[in-house]
Amino acid sequence: MNRVPEEELILVPGGSLITNTPEEGRALAMRIARHTVHNIQPDIDILKGGRPNYATNPDSLIATAQVVAIEFQTIAAANNYWRPL
Repeated sequence: MNRVPEEELILVPGGSLITNTPEEGRALAMRIARHTVHNIQPDIDILKGGRPNYATNPDSLIATAQVVAIEFQTIAAANNYWRPL
């Protein structure tokens, strides 16, 4: 098996949900989503083999965006981004 590198299998990159800015939080949400996929399917050849199917499918892309949004919601709560100004 052509395995995803170990550093891509860490579920929470950096070990914390705390970020300095919402922009960093959004980037972290995308990394967490990617790492989740890598943990579910750690075989790079299978991941790349399926990419043509989901990369051009609007439903798959929307589902991916939803996963990132849920991860960002968790990070936003951890960082109190929604506090009143």
